[in-house]
Amino acid sequence: MTGISDFRAMLSLNSISFEFGSRYLYTDATWQINPGERIGLLGLNGTGKSTLLRIINGEYQVESGDISKIRNLTIGFLNQDLLSYSSQDTILEVAMQAFEEALKLEKEIHALLEKMEHDHSEEVLHDLHDKQVAFEAADGYNIQAKAEALLEGLGFTTTDLQRPLNEFSGGWRMRVMLAKMMLQAPDLLLLDEPTNHLDLPSIQWLEDYLQDYKATVVIVSHDRYFLDKVVNRTVEIANQKITVYPGNYSYYLEQKQEREDLQRSQFKNQEKYIKEQEKLIDRFRAKASKAKMAQSRIKMLDRMDRIEDVDSAGPEINIRFNMEKTPGKLIADLHITDKSYGDLKILKNTEAKILRGDKIALIGANGRGKSTVLRMINGSEPYVGKSEITHNVVPAFYAQHQLESLGLDNDLIYRVGAFCSR
Repeated sequence: MTGISDFRAMLSLNSISFEFGSRYLYTDATWQINPGERIGLLGLNGTGKSTLLRIINGEYQVESGDISKIRNLTIGFLNQDLLSYSSQDTILEVAMQAFEEALKLEKEIHALLEKMEHDHSEEVLHDLHDKQVAFEAADGYNIQAKAEALLEGLGFTTTDLQRPLNEFSGGWRMRVMLAKMMLQAPDLLLLDEPTNHLDLPSIQWLEDYLQDYKATVVIVSHDRYFLDKVVNRTVEIANQKITVYPGNYSYYLEQKQEREDLQRSQFKNQEKYIKEQEKLIDRFRAKASKAKMAQSRIKMLDRMDRIEDVDSAGPEINIRFNMEKTPGKLIADLHITDKSYGDLKILKNTEAKILRGDKIALIGANGRGKSTVLRMINGSEPYVGKSEITHNVVPAFYAQHQLESLGLDNDLIYRVGAFCSR
């Protein structure tokens, strides 16, 4: 991690504007990120939170304005695209890729040791000594222990560490990528929905870790409790602007309400004043003796900085599911004799009934079979036992990783039309 002064910004967005899909997400927006801040980045869906992280990471270029950052700033970016990362390497090996330089030195040291079996020259000995000193300076002898501790903190067992990454679900893979990024210890860590695939013990572990993390963190999350525990500064994207609030999520809500109350009051007072002036203008415009005064007031209103009214909480989404036929009282009835993945036992000698009108929360630690049960109900996951879905029941399944079932070459209109025609 590079040494960063506590007295200057590590990264600044200066009057940036960015257009996405013929719509501006930010217009003349400014934000300064300082060392040691743990920032919660908030905003309604579609306001550009993840896009802003990609701009900071250098993936997108702003239309106007500029971005300045300190020299040699290192940035780590955990995003949802990493769910698709695939590898036959063990999860320990994937996490240890964070120590690229140390691993390179380790390979070179092994190669030199093999070379010394038949070459005892001073040159080889000096080269070996230099590599070993550099390896120790990079804390190379402790990197495996660090990786193991971090992975186990995120919920992996000691046995799991030697399993290939491809054997794990997308959520568990995301944990491995999170561990790799944290081991790299960047100066600025960008986390896009880091708790999406974590169970409660792992979220608690991540909270504790980030509270003690010395570098700067920017977090996009909809988990208000997580934000309350972790962040010390809140940044909101709204109305194409970036507004900074001190404190955590709860304090942000209080400050936002106070700002909105003040803005709403100022807007109403200004509107009242404008209407009063317009009445005077209309009254005296036609009088020769008062025409000059009326024109002066017109110019004054034209020059006035107008205060905008407080926007509403945003558009509401209304979805209605019209059922052509009423299903029976019993929606699904599962009798599960056995469901296992190799030696891993998920369910044995159990049953589940779903009745019409049920709203069910399926809970449990990661790896206990929640998604598996949903697939079993849907009929897409084999198991030993039997199931019954009664008449007039039309199942629909929205998976955790729905991206895998989407045709990415199709546009949105095609997908909606296909859905509505079913």
